[in-house]
Amino acid sequence: MSTTPPPALRPYLAARHDLLWQEADAFAAEHVAARAARMEAAPGRVERKVADSMAARGWFAVTVPAAFGGLGDGHVAKTILIHRIARVSAAAAAILQATLIPVGALLHFATYEQKGCWLPRVADGSLLLSIAVTEPQAGGHIGGIETVAEHVGSEWVITGSKIHIGNSHLAGAHLIVARTAEAGVSTSQALTAFMVESGRRGLSVSDHRAGLGLHGFSAGRLDLDHVRVPEDNVVGEVGQGLAVAQSSSILYGRPNLAAVSLGIHEAVVATTTARLKTRPRYRGTLSDLPVLRDRIGGMEARLRAGRILAYQAVHLLDQSLPCDADLINAKYLGHQWATQSAQDAMELHGAHALDRDYVLQRLWRDIQHTYPPAGTGEVQRIRLADAAFDEDHIQWSERLAAEAAWARPDPTPA
Repeated sequence: MSTTPPPALRPYLAARHDLLWQEADAFAAEHVAARAARMEAAPGRVERKVADSMAARGWFAVTVPAAFGGLGDGHVAKTILIHRIARVSAAAAAILQATLIPVGALLHFATYEQKGCWLPRVADGSLLLSIAVTEPQAGGHIGGIETVAEHVGSEWVITGSKIHIGNSHLAGAHLIVARTAEAGVSTSQALTAFMVESGRRGLSVSDHRAGLGLHGFSAGRLDLDHVRVPEDNVVGEVGQGLAVAQSSSILYGRPNLAAVSLGIHEAVVATTTARLKTRPRYRGTLSDLPVLRDRIGGMEARLRAGRILAYQAVHLLDQSLPCDADLINAKYLGHQWATQSAQDAMELHGAHALDRDYVLQRLWRDIQHTYPPAGTGEVQRIRLADAAFDEDHIQWSERLAAEAAWARPDPTPA
């Protein structure tokens, strides 16, 4: 595949982005492609080598300011890395994007001292992170969180369980959202975010179990049995956990997942067109048949639209413009369109699509994993309805612009 960004993305890219695009493509070809087959062959094993390779390049700190050892770049750069790696392995891209969400929370809500404690280790690759919000009973309903944290002396004692936690087996620390107020207190004031090191007594991680797709990526369960953390591990203010979780989901989680969906979508279209161009039929190939070209045309239309949505939204975010609804829409439609194209591709391949060793089956399974995180399609549509009725009063993209104003090169497009 070409390592040159499509012309349609030119308004959103600077010269440094072209170089990063090429670097990500070269990395995916050299370090990810061969591992992807191994990850599929051993779905019960957590992939660590690809994580180490990405960490060595500082990519887990792509949005972290240089003052804390990071690359000091923005959301367009982050999207490029996730998107280009996801073309080759969505599981590898998921490892990257899952750590970037709690990194965003630290950038926006941590004190200067906390940033100095956590972010340099993310930047040098010695520490991966997870964000733990989802629970066995509440699912993604943050208002139903049952994990509790009690203030005892100079410590907090946390008890509860979290599930579907990305990087659960790789993370050296987890950003955990727990309930710190009595029943009846508004959710907006009842939750608090804590950094909990993986070695804390009482914290256990269940054995990795392979999911439908994203083989090699761990999304497991954390159990906390009276885990003690110091007061210094509170991220943001006590009672600010909802804001930490929601803002991180909107500003990082949703555009990250849009980038994963985009990478899968590109791979789906490329795989399908390659197959149709080489499969003989009548006096030509399958790609000559109008009925099949019609289906491919629909796939290409969705891909091009999804690509623009993904990059336009993060470009607005890098400009500190209010774009919460655009980020939500990029995640929602990016997944929906990629899923539709993946289903079309399965049908166009016929029985060949059912071959366990054929890449298309992996792509079809992987795209299912970009629907639930950071809010299902129903949640996204409700949030978009808020925007339609002019009721989306909190614009995290605007409110946190000052905190996100990292020092970075001139963002003027090349």
